[in-house]
Amino acid sequence: MKVSPADLRKVVVFEKATDDDLQLILQNSIDRSIEEGGFFFFQGDVAEHLYVLTSGQVKLTQSNPTGQLVNLRTIYPWQMFGALGAVRAEAVYPANAEALEDSSALAIKSNFLRSMLETRPYLSFGLMNLMTSYIQEMQERYRELATERVEQRVANALIRLAGQSGVRAEKEAGIELSFSRQDVAEMTGTTLYTISRLLSEWERQGIIATGREKIRILKPHGLVRIAEGLEK
Repeated sequence: MKVSPADLRKVVVFEKATDDDLQLILQNSIDRSIEEGGFFFFQGDVAEHLYVLTSGQVKLTQSNPTGQLVNLRTIYPWQMFGALGAVRAEAVYPANAEALEDSSALAIKSNFLRSMLETRPYLSFGLMNLMTSYIQEMQERYRELATERVEQRVANALIRLAGQSGVRAEKEAGIELSFSRQDVAEMTGTTLYTISRLLSEWERQGIIATGREKIRILKPHGLVRIAEGLEK
């Protein structure tokens, strides 16, 4: 898709940019399209580019030495990701960026944006706000891991996803999420077996319905009660 300066201003980091700056950024970026299941970059790669997602969805995952994956966050259109190289020279990506569906993004050279940071304070403040929001989200998820039972964590994750990317199902009731059970397991720091057990029980209770890499929330208030620890 052809991206305009007005489109680029939807990105939090660029919302205070001038039209001339936005045009300059567009002139120094390239379009990248990745099919579902492909990767924009891998954990440990040199962070030569940062990305602005223009369509699709991308999940950022981090693996430990044993290969276990943790889903750090999901990226939606007009969000920036992989920006560490713009802040620190010779940085590497701390996570993998996998397309959850066919996705496209603007790739901007990290050293180019780093040079703009030196003379555009709005970029520094924008990046600081972005990083602050990530830190707050990570703190909330850490609190959930440390203090909540697994069913509360999973319910909270589904509620959060519904607010970020849920769409009203066209033919059937409910809010549809395009995530697999494995995705939810990675987001909540638990196992696929545990997720399958919980979702099957909630489906039996009529709270959700599941399909191939989809979860439909039928009774949001039921998930809220579980998240708040009112149902065991």
